[in-house]
Amino acid sequence: MRQFTAVVNPTAGGSTGAATLLAVGRLLREAGATLETEYSHGLGHARELARAAGESGRVVLAVGGDGMAGAVGGALSGTGALLGLIPSGRGNDFVRALGQPSDPAALAEVLLHAEPRLVDSIEVESAVHHHTVVLGSVYAGVDALANRYANNARLLRGSASYYAGGLRAVAGWRPADFRVTIDGVPYEHRGFTVVAANSRYYGSGRVIAPGAEIDDGLLDVVFIREAPRTLFFALMNDLKTGTHVRRPEVSVVRGRELRIEAGRPLPYGADGEVEATLPVTLRVRPRDLAVLC
Repeated sequence: MRQFTAVVNPTAGGSTGAATLLAVGRLLREAGATLETEYSHGLGHARELARAAGESGRVVLAVGGDGMAGAVGGALSGTGALLGLIPSGRGNDFVRALGQPSDPAALAEVLLHAEPRLVDSIEVESAVHHHTVVLGSVYAGVDALANRYANNARLLRGSASYYAGGLRAVAGWRPADFRVTIDGVPYEHRGFTVVAANSRYYGSGRVIAPGAEIDDGLLDVVFIREAPRTLFFALMNDLKTGTHVRRPEVSVVRGRELRIEAGRPLPYGADGEVEATLPVTLRVRPRDLAVLC
């Protein structure tokens, strides 16, 4: 019987997250499993708690949104420890990519009996983040600014906060000059954003990289070039289904390692939480994390 430690972001999901954890926890205990609960004070603390629980042979449950999933999953990447996910955040995009159920009974069944799936993770290296590991995507430019606005939104949640953040970010955006090197090949890019996607979803269900697979050993690098703002708003609507990749302003290149630089100071983000300034180097860690899904 698997034994579990839940690492909880106490600020994610509010009462909904707490109710989900209580319901799942009751079902795990009724099945004979033990469940310990640890509350994190931040992503760094969550990584410490996850590593300690994983080293003791326990399944580590990330309870929160994509930031918590990325922090806990990144800490377990390469260790052989098992990750379980109880989504209770704003976006929950990595859970969406896994096809994870949200019903407590179905989720408990997965955690108790599912075979682990090996998935890729992303190593992030920069002046601020020395070999941080995340799961879903790394995005530079207007996306990072939009995510910052979404995280600071007090009255909106879910996709509404991301959409409002995107509108605000695009309204004041000046096209930027990027230099992106993918597996040694340089790409000059002027536009809105560069997204390196392990998962096909970001921004609360938006299909940024419809061809991305979380276990193929590759990142889908999505470029959105300079275009009128009105077109960018249309692109934001296309993100609901992934049809934006058919537009001539959008291109996708796949690779295992890339570096993103810019002609002016620009923000980048990862998994909805990690924030810093370019340049950044990214490397795929193939099938480096075992997830119950």
